Amino acid sequence: MFWVKRLEEKKQQEEAAPAGGIGKHKAGPVTKLDPYQPLKQKIHQKIVDELGSVEMDRRQLEEAVTHISSTAMDAEPALVPRFERTRIISEIIDEVLGLGPIEPLLKDDTVTEVMVNRYNQVYVERNGLLALTDVHFRDDIHVMHIIEKIVSPLGRRIDESSPMVDARLPDGSRVNAIIPPLALTGPALTIRKFSRDPFKVNDLVDLETLTQEMADLLKACVEGKLNIVISGGTGSGKTTTLNVLSSFIPADERIVTIEDAAELQLRQEHIVTLEARPANIEGRGAVTIRDLVRNSLRMRPDRIVVGEVRSGEALDMLQAMNTGHEGSMTTGHANSPRDMVSRMETMVLMAGMDLPVRAIREQISSAIDLVIQQSRLRDGSRKITHLTEVQGMEGDVITMQDIFIFDQTGRDATGKILGRFKPTGIRPKFVEKLLANGIKLPAELFWPR
Repeated sequence: MFWVKRLEEKKQQEEAAPAGGIGKHKAGPVTKLDPYQPLKQKIHQKIVDELGSVEMDRRQLEEAVTHISSTAMDAEPALVPRFERTRIISEIIDEVLGLGPIEPLLKDDTVTEVMVNRYNQVYVERNGLLALTDVHFRDDIHVMHIIEKIVSPLGRRIDESSPMVDARLPDGSRVNAIIPPLALTGPALTIRKFSRDPFKVNDLVDLETLTQEMADLLKACVEGKLNIVISGGTGSGKTTTLNVLSSFIPADERIVTIEDAAELQLRQEHIVTLEARPANIEGRGAVTIRDLVRNSLRMRPDRIVVGEVRSGEALDMLQAMNTGHEGSMTTGHANSPRDMVSRMETMVLMAGMDLPVRAIREQISSAIDLVIQQSRLRDGSRKITHLTEVQGMEGDVITMQDIFIFDQTGRDATGKILGRFKPTGIRPKFVEKLLANGIKLPAELFWPR
């Protein structure tokens, strides 16, 4: 691969350069040298030579790798201590069958995100907070091999002409990789882990993301076929909340999900999952979210769930919501419900249609019933800070009304955010729509407390 060769040449130049001379990396984290690295490389080559053309399942391959590794270490003139043997075999298995040094992080259920800034700097997210790990790769070439290992089975490519890629792991975890010349300090890799056991609404209540009263309201909104947009920043938990809301969709409805990289974990049976496709090496064959939204309208969906709207597909999504596909849902990046509505206007304009602003706002106000604002707070917790109804138009302005808000009051001695969820006392207009669908909410649900 072109960039691997370039990185190998760069490494040779740096090794040949005098100390402090031209070509050295900028000072970064110091990587502790592994004295057993030559041994591991020799074992790895032996595995490739002996097993390269042999077909095995995972268990057989793991046993074969363990046997070859043990035999090679037995043949070493210097004794390899027992605890080092165990570590070496584990690391070689991770390299052959997994994603090398970061494989243990992917198996750690407390880690929600893995971020490789460069080969010797790997961060993770735990409980909403970032932490530097002692995990490292050998060099940039090692990172490139792992990226190739991820994207190749998916038919994706990453090279100088296409130095960014979105992909996913076999378990559904979302992957983004970016390499030189765009990434100046070396290949960077970010993995948003896929939850093996999807969150349920009770989990969000236990985590204090929302209250039981808010959960009951959202369940009624989904069952009552309100159109919902979940708004928030990166890593605020939008997709998790979308998954939970989607679980409320009745089992007898046909659902079409549309995503850039498939993340949603819907449990209903009648579901069609669509995933966008990037252009091929000739720059052709791309299938965008917008293409899939338009195509989904011909698939007789009861509900359309779009993982995230970013540009012109917002227009097609709004038109779908306004033409009989009620109960559809999506997410978007914004800092507040009002910002989300403004961003929707911008995204519609990105569709290339010469529409007057008032017409766009009328589309938005008639299509969207509820905006859920989700935030990741300073202490790492994720909370739904606003449930906001889109009420309609007054003149040229879209009118909105908060139904529930999170009132932050301060922080305790440990840094935990203090506050409470409270209803604003406003009875939303969509209650009438829910009643028409046979769903009655208790009036006290909206009473201020």
